[in-house]
Amino acid sequence: MTLLAPLLDGQEPATLRWGGDAEGGAPFVEADPADPSRVRGFDVEVAETIARGLRRRPVFVQVQFQQIDASVERGDFDIGMSGVEDTPARRAEHAVSAPYFEFREVLAVRPADADRYRRLSDLAGRRVGTLAGTIAYDMLLAARTSHGVVPVSYDDDVHPYSDLVNGRLDGVLLDHIIAARAVKRSGGFVIQPEPAATGRYIVVLAKRNAPLRDRIDGILLSAMRDGTLEGIYRRWDVWDEGQRAFFARAAGGQPQGAARAEPAAKRPVLETVAAYLPSLLGAALVTLVLSCAAMALAVAAGVALATGRIYGSAPVRAAFTFYVELVRGTPVLLQLFVLYYGLAAVVNLPAFVAALLGLGLNYAAYESEIYRGALEAVPRVQLEAARTLGFSEGQILRLVRGPQALRLALAPMTNDFVALLKDSSLVSVITVVELTKQTAIFATNIGSWVLPGALCAAMYLAMSLPLSRLARRLERRWGSAS
Repeated sequence: MTLLAPLLDGQEPATLRWGGDAEGGAPFVEADPADPSRVRGFDVEVAETIARGLRRRPVFVQVQFQQIDASVERGDFDIGMSGVEDTPARRAEHAVSAPYFEFREVLAVRPADADRYRRLSDLAGRRVGTLAGTIAYDMLLAARTSHGVVPVSYDDDVHPYSDLVNGRLDGVLLDHIIAARAVKRSGGFVIQPEPAATGRYIVVLAKRNAPLRDRIDGILLSAMRDGTLEGIYRRWDVWDEGQRAFFARAAGGQPQGAARAEPAAKRPVLETVAAYLPSLLGAALVTLVLSCAAMALAVAAGVALATGRIYGSAPVRAAFTFYVELVRGTPVLLQLFVLYYGLAAVVNLPAFVAALLGLGLNYAAYESEIYRGALEAVPRVQLEAARTLGFSEGQILRLVRGPQALRLALAPMTNDFVALLKDSSLVSVITVVELTKQTAIFATNIGSWVLPGALCAAMYLAMSLPLSRLARRLERRWGSAS
């Protein structure tokens, strides 16, 4: 359903470009099954209501949920919606509307744990998942300090619940709308009735767009009073007594929480860095350990693949070639998802182990091609001379062919390790909080990528540059020795 603003003097109305994330799904924003080029959901209808009030034509712009704030400031669209939460940090960095929906943070647990895990304080030492960059994630960080809860962040709201059912998590803390949708979709868990907190959804605009924000506030308040929003929420089955009480508080003026507070004073740069640096350093250590372990696996498996393709029988060569082409021809993200989620019913791998295997086995295919090329580059006359002297093929590989191939392979191996170090950022999709993921959380919390991005880049350089220099020194030393 798309509502168009009325034409003015026969002219096409101006557009209201609004950003949202269709990956969030119903009832927020989802692709219309009847026409996937269009979107539907209660946020879609709220955006259309705003556009109609502004006498504009709504135009949807797809954007990743975590990037809505940054994109609206860049001017990619006029307003951002899609379950955007009202937070002090967002109010300080952007222009935000009056809240138009009140949600409850609810705890989901497995049925067997329903009696012992009623609230966050019961989950000391237990893993609890949620979306990164949300109020729920901030609550889990606070609960880590106060109750020893172990927060686990996700980039989507589907896999936390599947991991809960599969036993990888002990609880999930998310908005009641998301929890209700998930339990209808798959089941396997229960929602505790006592909410952990309440929050509100708002429309976010660029800070310079305060005049437009004020007009939107008037439209939203009018839609609350005349029943427009209630009708939308009833159509999408998200209306309840909590919304009725929220609207009642709004009837006499602005809704609770919508007062225009002065932006919080920004902390000095050094204080901000000091607050987040321990988390970034811890995530950098995860990145380094994961990258080193994955590279070790890639080297060992790559050597096996390369030698098998050169010295193995025809079936071995065919099998190894198939593996190399399969891995190189499919995205590493797909391989990570298959290892972590696809095989969960067969083997329930821990996230770090799945990340290690995914990166290591993926890079093994590329390493094997480097080693195979290096081994085949050794002059055949040297191999024939070694055979004439009575060397076995194993001795030739170990004493003649291997050392020379290593010199040839060193430079591309170093390049691959640096690439793997950066590709380790992909493992955040299976809940491993490495350096890039922690940086994204940092940026979301302070509303800017400038400082977090600079720190993240500096840490990656600090890890990769020494390795590159070491490789160059080895190349020079071995080159002079030859």
